[in-house]
Amino acid sequence: MKTTIDKAELKKQIIYNVKTLYRKTIDEATPQQVFQAVSYALKDDIIDQWIATHKEIERTDAKTLYYLSMEFLMGRALGNNILNLCAQDEVKEVLEELGFDLNTIEDQEPDPALGNGGLGRLAACFLDSLATLGYPAYGCGIRYKYGMFAQKIEDGYQREVPDDWLRDGYPFEIRRAEYACEVKFGGYVTVTKDETGREHFGQAGYQSVRAVPYDLPIVGYGNNVVNTLRIWDAEPINTFNLDSFDKGDYQKAVEQENLAKNIVEVLYPNDNHYAGKELRLKQQYFFISASLQTAVNKYKKAHNGDVTKMYEKVAFQMNDTHPSMAVAELMRILMDEENLTWEAAWEITTKCCAYTNHTIMAEALEKWPIELFSRLLPRIYGIVEEINRRFVEEIEATYPGNHEKIAKMAIIYDGQVRMAHLAIVGSYSVNGVAKLIQKFWRSRS
Repeated sequence: MKTTIDKAELKKQIIYNVKTLYRKTIDEATPQQVFQAVSYALKDDIIDQWIATHKEIERTDAKTLYYLSMEFLMGRALGNNILNLCAQDEVKEVLEELGFDLNTIEDQEPDPALGNGGLGRLAACFLDSLATLGYPAYGCGIRYKYGMFAQKIEDGYQREVPDDWLRDGYPFEIRRAEYACEVKFGGYVTVTKDETGREHFGQAGYQSVRAVPYDLPIVGYGNNVVNTLRIWDAEPINTFNLDSFDKGDYQKAVEQENLAKNIVEVLYPNDNHYAGKELRLKQQYFFISASLQTAVNKYKKAHNGDVTKMYEKVAFQMNDTHPSMAVAELMRILMDEENLTWEAAWEITTKCCAYTNHTIMAEALEKWPIELFSRLLPRIYGIVEEINRRFVEEIEATYPGNHEKIAKMAIIYDGQVRMAHLAIVGSYSVNGVAKLIQKFWRSRS
């Protein structure tokens, strides 16, 4: 595909961006400042394609994938976007005319600290492929402030320091506050009955945070398609308690702010202690709840508020066990907010959700203590309990008297919630990334 980048316009835009962002002329700008200016200039073209892509998806009512993952190891965006826009020659020539080397400018970009290993790299490759093949898709994750760590070598030894990738700002992201939503933790479940005797569930006495999405463009190669990576930041519902501050209780004054801050502070908090386990569980529910709330609302807006056929137009792909809360959260939204029966909600959920298992290592097949899970997510735990009760009945009917099957297959067993089992029971499709994994799961069924 021939590029649509106009060299003269690009040069003009870079110079203008340096002036408005930094109050400098182009010959005074540092390489980091030029990186920002070039990125914003290309982003202007990308956004035109981004808007056109989503208008076409809306026009055709195309089925949309939501790829749910705790990690997205995207790599640097500037070089990748230039490549996918087929604009390498034009950008290189413009920068040379301005006195800069493209490789040097690309090196100014930090790696977005949104992923760490193979799980995150696979997710990034899927997003690239989906955009290049023209499939409508969102990646959904967390906007971590810090990655696991940045490595420094001092006196021949490794030293781990915070990976502050957002320090200079990230030019390709767009804050989408209009899609912010509330995510609730803790408290207790309330039950009321309507005039027909049907029970309705709610949550009270909870703490909550405001989930705010930041969208990053995922540019397809040479095809004018731009999909979205939506990463969620956490903000306090009430930012500052002035009354507590005036009374000298400064910790109480910023309690809500700290709750939100901790959720998105770091990729994979250390979970060898209770507080770390609780934080990781919060992270998982936080981005799943926010992603599913917005996905359901987006579908409703396009389909006159009727969610009963959502599975025809929406798929949620769970990348390993971390997002498996999606099964229970979708049930919660459909029953508690959309007023569907269990049977109707379960049909939609099991036709929308799919699961990819990466490894059979114990640390990846997440299990949560019932005490922690039920305290932090009381309504979700109640739903998981009911899913498990119904599933165990199916096992008993299929394998009468075989308690070993129940021990192997139940979602809740031996004081723990087994998240991989929840994902399998609630999905229409389950796959492993290796034959070894597929063989293992077949042996469990």
